[in-house]
Amino acid sequence: MELGSPDAMGTRFFLALFLVLLVLGFEVQGTLLPQQDEPSSPTLLTHMQESLSSYWDSAKEAARGLYRKTYLNTVDEKLRDMYSKSTAVVTTYAGIFTDQLLSLLKGDQ
Repeated sequence: MELGSPDAMGTRFFLALFLVLLVLGFEVQGTLLPQQDEPSSPTLLTHMQESLSSYWDSAKEAARGLYRKTYLNTVDEKLRDMYSKSTAVVTTYAGIFTDQLLSLLKGDQ
């Protein structure tokens, strides 16, 4: 059976149709199930979410505390200086590149 033959195209069509009908069947079956009331007691998922949330909050607080303890003004000043110098260099070279590109596109006039 060749890839472009009518039999292969028909088989693909029926396979696609079967998959669509299968998905629709599961959707209909899922909507026919009666709705269950919410349990009054917290579920395992709720407990896990609360536990993970509390662990995440404590980890964030520990990281903030560590950052505050190790914060150095000299490092901050060096980082700001490096940033301002690097942006000045990038701006200069971007201007040069733009001028060269424009003169290349304009050509001799």
